[in-house]
Amino acid sequence: MSACTGAPNYAPVSDLHSPPERVPGSYVVRSGDTLYSIAFRYGLDFRGLAAANGIGSDYRIVPGQRLNLNDRARAPERTAVSAPVRRPSKTPTAGKTGASNSPSKPTAASPPVARVPARKPTQVVETTALTAWQWPTAGKVIRGFSGSEYAHKGIDIAGKQEQPVKAVANGVVVYAGSGLVGYGKLLIVKHNERYLSAYAHNNRLLVKEGESIRQGQVIARMGDTGTDRTKLHFEIRKDGKPINPVSLLPKRN
Repeated sequence: MSACTGAPNYAPVSDLHSPPERVPGSYVVRSGDTLYSIAFRYGLDFRGLAAANGIGSDYRIVPGQRLNLNDRARAPERTAVSAPVRRPSKTPTAGKTGASNSPSKPTAASPPVARVPARKPTQVVETTALTAWQWPTAGKVIRGFSGSEYAHKGIDIAGKQEQPVKAVANGVVVYAGSGLVGYGKLLIVKHNERYLSAYAHNNRLLVKEGESIRQGQVIARMGDTGTDRTKLHFEIRKDGKPINPVSLLPKRN
């Protein structure tokens, strides 16, 4: 995101074109945090953060909880979640917990299917198929993505106050608030176990945490919260790392 000036009702805005915030060794959860917003803030993969702290497949955290932000949180295990275009199955839940303490000895009566739940719950795919993305709003891209050390982690799209901001793909809202410095009123949407999208500087948020949303649904209204002009700052994170949204969005004139 671009360098911005602060708005009266928000925390001071840092220069989001500056080097990434240093990742501390640990972090104490505050009211309003989600596992996803903490991972987003420090450029971590939420799955690795969960695994490093023994957090179950619901990714639930509570205020006052201390999270380790160590190397394991930064580099989660790679498993079968290889591509976002996986076909949806009829079981979109992330997997069950509680079977991990049972002995691994097979019993005579166990059918072969009993082996399947033995996979780690944090590695099970939430099966949202990402076959095509769409642009989050109309307007000119006024600032592009930069992958350098002084990274601009997404793109800025100019627009008007209250202009519709739409979901780029189906997903679930995993953060809705203004607790991340420099982003103003922010939405983070989880599309599957690898991809998140983020929509910043909104005037109004129209969806809540935990809400399932559809591609093209109006989820916010554009604004200038936490910045110096009306615009949408849009990011896509893959495995916790920012990638150039334009590489995934359809070409437009």
